[in-house]
Amino acid sequence: MNRFLSILLVFFSYQVFAQTKGEVMVIKDPLIDSLIAKRIELNKSRPTTTNPTGTAIVSEMGFRVQIYYGADRREAFAEQARFKADYPKLNTYITYKEPNYYVRVGDYRTRLEAQKFLNELKATYPTLFIFREKINAPILEQ
Repeated sequence: MNRFLSILLVFFSYQVFAQTKGEVMVIKDPLIDSLIAKRIELNKSRPTTTNPTGTAIVSEMGFRVQIYYGADRREAFAEQARFKADYPKLNTYITYKEPNYYVRVGDYRTRLEAQKFLNELKATYPTLFIFREKINAPILEQ
């Protein structure tokens, strides 16, 4: 009898803690779906800008060679002008992060391309570094 009561007690306690299936109702603003759709569409297309010639430039991660860094603004612009005189077809970029100015050149897709250019510049520029950052993809020659 004691066994029967304990089995009956276990059976009823199991039924008390058993979960029943139910429905989940999600209530959300319909604008969320449209925002998600816009985000997906933006991620499918790559971000582009146009240069003065009107062709599209695709932004992506790549490498640049740093030819100067220092706190003197005039010297940074002088280095940029000197470089532009030697290599007029290459893009140069000056950025300022307190307290220094950085002059970086080129838009290279691979580190190997940047390293080849760095080796070419070693004789003229004493402090050269390669940095990975967002670049304007160079126009590929056909």
